[in-house]
Amino acid sequence: MKEISTPEKIEDIEIRLLLEALYVRYHYDFRNYAMASIKRRLRQAREQLGFATISALQERMLHDEQMLPRLLGYLTIQVSEMFRDPSYFQAIREQVVPHLRTYPSLKIWIAGCSGGEEVYSMVILFREEGLESRTIFYATDISQEALHTAEAGVYSLDRIQLFTENHRKSGGKSSLSDYYSAAYGRASFDKTLRQNVVFSDHSLVTDAVFGEMHLVSCRNVLIYFDRPLQDRAIGLFKHSLARKGFLGLGAKESLRFSDHSGSFKDFVREEKIYQRAGE
Repeated sequence: MKEISTPEKIEDIEIRLLLEALYVRYHYDFRNYAMASIKRRLRQAREQLGFATISALQERMLHDEQMLPRLLGYLTIQVSEMFRDPSYFQAIREQVVPHLRTYPSLKIWIAGCSGGEEVYSMVILFREEGLESRTIFYATDISQEALHTAEAGVYSLDRIQLFTENHRKSGGKSSLSDYYSAAYGRASFDKTLRQNVVFSDHSLVTDAVFGEMHLVSCRNVLIYFDRPLQDRAIGLFKHSLARKGFLGLGAKESLRFSDHSGSFKDFVREEKIYQRAGE
């Protein structure tokens, strides 16, 4: 007797087919993201975009390119804040920056930059430490919409109080208000903060090494990948880092179970900051 598929099993099939179609049609690869997270986000997309089934959503995505950015908005994580986890930025400032000062020029990669909050945080930190002028910052994401938001550098004014408090707790040496102008309920960050920033689309899933970096900061991205994809991304960071370069991960992320863990050593363990082992 044939097994009768339950609605949940059918939905699982639909999700696998949609992810495959998204990859073949548009070259965005979510097939090895953590399935529980993908399922939750696609259910939300289906409901809020007004589709009866995941298959109906897939059909629209395949035949209407205008649906792609809307769908990517659900599949990618765009929630961040400036100087998020202030102790992380304090550790960068107090323990990583002294090592970076020894280089005549620096390259910093913010991978999965979302709406740009971490990019501006890092640029402000480097400006306060006198390193901005000799640093190129690479801000990457798979979402064009996120990159446009990051490049604009405009945020709702009601978020600024939190950003300001985070900046203070991170050891900020100035007032955050020095870096933006406020009008019409929005805060626009100074365009000079973007003068050394390169915004670019880059996928940790499919793209290659980005260049030789002195610091890679990729926070709260790997938690959405399955284990093989986490290993791929960490391997990418390893090959992107200069000898004795630094890697910063999110509070819930770790190199402990990675195949590449032997290539790094703990630098600031409690803040998930690692240093590539010397070779």
